[in-house]
Amino acid sequence: MTQATTTPTNEGGALSRVVTQRVHCEWRDAYALASDPKRLPDWASGLAKSALVPHGDHWIVRTPESGEARMRFAPPNEFGVLDHWVAPEGVPEVYLPFRVIGVAPGVCELQFTLLRQPHMDDVAFARDAEWIARDLQALRRLLEAG
Repeated sequence: MTQATTTPTNEGGALSRVVTQRVHCEWRDAYALASDPKRLPDWASGLAKSALVPHGDHWIVRTPESGEARMRFAPPNEFGVLDHWVAPEGVPEVYLPFRVIGVAPGVCELQFTLLRQPHMDDVAFARDAEWIARDLQALRRLLEAG
């Protein structure tokens, strides 16, 4: 089983961690599945406990840690950009950069950048990175199963 890898950075005081996962499928297939909000509960356990509900220009999602949150997605595109923004009740919106990149025929890479939020300590930041890695592995399994 291929493990997700993480690369930490700390440029200009902004701590981030890029979590990557190689997947044996065409990048457009990965993009199609990962960009479908209705499929999020199938692989994103750190974000969606149940089906997302459309609500105007955003979606309502029930998260495992902070309850109900508003969520919006990058518009459909030809570049593999799957960025999304999540705003739990009473918390400022959080930007979550996410990409699908074609690296070879039939192979793509999922890249999720975790940006450390001001309220996060080292333990919470590491826990979120591990959770993202597990979710990307779940997405890989789903994609490779066809």
